[in-house]
Amino acid sequence: MWRIILMVLYSLPFVPYWWYQLCYAAKHTDEIPEDQKYALLKKVTVHANKGGRVRIDAHGKENIPQEENFIFFPNHQGLFDVLAIIEACDRPFSVVAKKEVQNIFFLKQIFMIMKAKFMDRDDVRQSLRIIQEVTQEVKSGRNFLIFPEGTRSKDGNHPGEFKGGSFKSAMRARCPIVPVAMLDSYKPFDTNSIRPVTVQVHFLKPLYYEEYKDLKSTEIAQIVRDRIIDTIKTAEQEQQS
Repeated sequence: MWRIILMVLYSLPFVPYWWYQLCYAAKHTDEIPEDQKYALLKKVTVHANKGGRVRIDAHGKENIPQEENFIFFPNHQGLFDVLAIIEACDRPFSVVAKKEVQNIFFLKQIFMIMKAKFMDRDDVRQSLRIIQEVTQEVKSGRNFLIFPEGTRSKDGNHPGEFKGGSFKSAMRARCPIVPVAMLDSYKPFDTNSIRPVTVQVHFLKPLYYEEYKDLKSTEIAQIVRDRIIDTIKTAEQEQQS
């Protein structure tokens, strides 16, 4: 909460104008080109992160597919995850989030601009519909982000179990699966501190359809989780050395 206040105070001279732009884009998201909307999100996010004393340390941007549509699969640490990836990634993407976060101030406008999908984890039929919608949108040219844990980890940089069902949209769309390792992304919003913090975002090598077409969704989930954990361990070791 304190860091959010710091972000707002730092951006105060720009808040009225940017807030107007965000609200306008949220209400007219179907009319504004994807790259134009994403440029606005990126500009506001980069400025807010700077004001909040958060530095984004991005690695592996060359692993983000440039010619194909893809789905990011990051470990989930908190509400800041999406903002970190927006600053780190130059290609527009949307997100699948749990319905509980769709009305959070500021994030609500960002999610509306991104045309995010909200999943009710207690409604199987609705979840299946979201999976199908994401599949069709990826086939039609959009990129997505899905948190395969389903909820944020309560154990810092140690991911929980990845759910195989999270990968169904990618499998049906036959698109590249891009693992994303997040480090210290829980610190900006989920700790009561405004000390400077660095959040690491590692885009790992994609799994292409030819690599995973014969695998079960649970097997894909385990491969992605293992790669993310290996990256986190290596990064933590480098921090300590």
